[in-house]
Amino acid sequence: MTSRVPEPIIRYTTALLLGLGVMAGGIYVGDAQLDANKLAAAQRNEYVQAAAADPDTSLEVKLAMVWAQFYESSMQHVGYAYVDRNGRGQPLTVCAGITGPEVLAGKWYTPNDCYELEKRRYLEAERVAPQHLRYWSSYDPFARATFLDFLHNKGAENFSTSTMKRKANAGDLAGACRENPRWNKGTVNGARVVLPGLQIRGDANSEICSSWRLQEAG
Repeated sequence: MTSRVPEPIIRYTTALLLGLGVMAGGIYVGDAQLDANKLAAAQRNEYVQAAAADPDTSLEVKLAMVWAQFYESSMQHVGYAYVDRNGRGQPLTVCAGITGPEVLAGKWYTPNDCYELEKRRYLEAERVAPQHLRYWSSYDPFARATFLDFLHNKGAENFSTSTMKRKANAGDLAGACRENPRWNKGTVNGARVVLPGLQIRGDANSEICSSWRLQEAG
């Protein structure tokens, strides 16, 4: 079966895990054939290296941050705020999808500024996740990372009333994972429409949450 996870997500995930020395344990990351040169370039990516080297973040936070860097900016640094017209009420956005009072028009955000802003948001998502998810401690880091991505991208308020949360807390993790593709719409010119980027993200998170697992060495 062809993976629904974009090849760059598989590649940058593999690069991150190699940087952490986790791959020796055996990681399933889909069925894509990774180009050796592209994988080597991904390992040299400054954001991947920063995430791998950060002693203050869990594996699930590292994963979610690297994925967001691809989904929000195609692994490119976005240092000046711009108006996001697709599905977010046209707020100022900077870095990898960061909005809010910290985002100021005309200010230049360095790569380190962006990393710290993004990290703060994901640490907050990680803080509240166990409050919403009864079985959080039993989930694999890949599954946890998809929930963190949802909380960061869609917000805790949306998650609190979602079927995804209800299924997860009923012990149906697989069913909760399959809810991701339903969150594919945004508001454009006052109308709710399917956004291709959100569809790709939801399809990928569904597969990652359901199928990707860390494995013990040996």
